[in-house]
Amino acid sequence: MQINPKEFKDRLSELTILDIRTPYEIEDFDMGGIQIPLDELLLNLEQIEHLKNQELIIICYTGLQSKIAQKILEKRGFKLLRNLEGGLEAYLNLN
Repeated sequence: MQINPKEFKDRLSELTILDIRTPYEIEDFDMGGIQIPLDELLLNLEQIEHLKNQELIIICYTGLQSKIAQKILEKRGFKLLRNLEGGLEAYLNLN
């Protein structure tokens, strides 16, 4: 399941965000939320285990890596995952 950039923007203050970009990428634009790089996701599941049954929006820059993270987490029992369609790139290009 995905969330489009407009809905993401409109609901930003109420969303729980999982940012899977690297710390270097986050330095350029920090959205806040939980920050676990994709390559460390499996090693740090305990940080988000309590969110298994809550809506969790996964973000990266283009939306591709967050789709991978979504599949990984779905296999680990996470239920309400949404990927930011087009990633932060699409969000930042909203008028």
